[in-house]
Amino acid sequence: MEVHKHPSHITHKKKWGEYLLEFFMLFLAVFLGFVAENMRESNVEHTREKEYAVELYKELHADSLAFAQKLTARLSKEQDCDYMYSYLKDSSLTDLPKKFYPAYTIVFYLINSYSFEPKDGVLSQLKSSGALRYFKDPELQKLFGDISVAINNVRYRNEQEYQFFANPIKPFMLQHYDFKWVNEVRKMSPEASYLDLLDLYLKSDTLINTTILNLPTFNRDEAANMVMFYKTMIVSSRTLQMNNYIKINANLLQVLRKNYHLKND
Repeated sequence: MEVHKHPSHITHKKKWGEYLLEFFMLFLAVFLGFVAENMRESNVEHTREKEYAVELYKELHADSLAFAQKLTARLSKEQDCDYMYSYLKDSSLTDLPKKFYPAYTIVFYLINSYSFEPKDGVLSQLKSSGALRYFKDPELQKLFGDISVAINNVRYRNEQEYQFFANPIKPFMLQHYDFKWVNEVRKMSPEASYLDLLDLYLKSDTLINTTILNLPTFNRDEAANMVMFYKTMIVSSRTLQMNNYIKINANLLQVLRKNYHLKND
């Protein structure tokens, strides 16, 4: 008897169309995975960009408020400079009015209280981490560069003002300023800032008598000239470096509000 062997399976030869379909399906899967990953990364970058924009906005907005306070104080200091200059030119150096020593203190002693120090913690972090790449807007990128330059200019000007305090103002003060007076005024409110303390003294009925020390060696013309030179310096700082900074600060805040729909706190 003949035995016919039947194959357990029959090999099917794929047609080229099936290969093409498999290739297309594989390509489509890879492509969609690539698109999905790009969308995920784009969403992550957009989220980070918004977060960084919010933090930067908060820092710049806080600086703009601090600037306004310092500006008011510096304008008041310029008036004290005018008072000191006029008084030193032709008024009594032995019978000092109550206003003299507060103005003397503000003009020559209180330096740091009137310095505006712009903050750039967030901006510096964005630079060092490379996160500024998230901001694609050319206008923003330009403003980031502008604000960095403006901050450096303000800091350099602060250093110039301090150097003038270190010399000639500090040696002059050690010769002619009565530090016992400010110590007595401090007793009126031990925890108050110097500016609040002087304001409190001027509004009070208290009079703490004092003198210009070493009066025989005190040259009123040189002192008055030093006051006016110092006023010229602080006016220049206000109208140039500080003014330039706050203009860029305002522009940057405006663009951040527009691009990221932010609001002032």
